[in-house]
Amino acid sequence: MKALLWFVLAVAVVVNAFSSLTLDGATEIAVSITTGVAVIGSITALVLTREKHS
Repeated sequence: MKALLWFVLAVAVVVNAFSSLTLDGATEIAVSITTGVAVIGSITALVLTREKHS
């Protein structure tokens, strides 16, 4: 599960960077929103599923 979350995070960051350089207008906005939601969701899930070291 964590490996998938890390993969989604990495892919979303790369796609967001690539779209910022290559796309224009509404397409760039749509891709940025989608990848932003994926990044926030995967980071949230990774934080919630981390092992607590006490």
